[in-house]
Amino acid sequence: MSLAPEAVFGFMVAAYSIVANDAIQTLGTFLSSNSTRSKFLLWLFAAAILGGVLMYGWASGDIAYGRLDKFPMPEGGLTWWHTLPAVVIVVLTRFGIPVSTTFLILTIFALPNLEKMLVKSLLGYAVAFASALGIYMVIAKRLRRMYDKGGGNRSLWIVLQWLSTGFLWAMWLIQDLANIYVYLPRQLSDYEFFGSCALMLGLLGYIIYNRGGKIQHIVETKVNTSRIQSATIIDFIYGIILFVFKEMSNMPMSTTWVFLGLLAGREIAITRMLHHQPFAVTRRLILRDAGKATLGLGVSVGLALLIPVLAGF
Repeated sequence: MSLAPEAVFGFMVAAYSIVANDAIQTLGTFLSSNSTRSKFLLWLFAAAILGGVLMYGWASGDIAYGRLDKFPMPEGGLTWWHTLPAVVIVVLTRFGIPVSTTFLILTIFALPNLEKMLVKSLLGYAVAFASALGIYMVIAKRLRRMYDKGGGNRSLWIVLQWLSTGFLWAMWLIQDLANIYVYLPRQLSDYEFFGSCALMLGLLGYIIYNRGGKIQHIVETKVNTSRIQSATIIDFIYGIILFVFKEMSNMPMSTTWVFLGLLAGREIAITRMLHHQPFAVTRRLILRDAGKATLGLGVSVGLALLIPVLAGF
């Protein structure tokens, strides 16, 4: 049985928009701190993990790792308005806005789940903020001394960073694959699985080739994210938080909000401990990022409420 055009279009646009918007929040520090390395090598590393996560989920009978249990396919099949949120993400990504693809994509499929997704996401922001704030209050000055002395054992840090990135990338995929595969049947055929894998791997290569695109700017405006030591610590904290929330429940959450909470807590701690810039500047950066995320939430709720009404006419 062939897929409906809406399903194919929705999956393709969602895959592009989510890889371009959300994946770079996971791989951004990795790309920044490995800017001199071969793009093909970086793609090969990320592609191997992506392929492994997809294959394991599919072989286990659920490529979305249970995240779509409460998001069944719409009765009567997909319509044009189910694909519109993915198009909106493409547009917002072009302006460098780190919107939550979880809210934009999944809310349109099951509006009653919005409250649970929002609560879990806000909790994720708070946990990430507090974790990064506490950790960097302790290590900020030690990291500065390490940088002044040359950065420590670079070979060890390279190994640790690639391990932390691999762990984080896998945890992120388990959380966010639901946002892409919501457009496809819950049980994929061989053709559907391998076709979707090929598309995902190709899009990953495109994003890495372009060094992250617009959203990468969010990462690069933060202090020392291009340093391998900082990138490693950020990825470990982020990955552990996603792992904890993955085990907590199968309800999808916004990894964007977790990421922004992590960067916000880190920036405040570094500003307080190292006084590298006026606190007003740090506050402005944090509020700007939070404002963009809130904009995405407002757009997602608006689409979820408005589009079905318009479709009825």
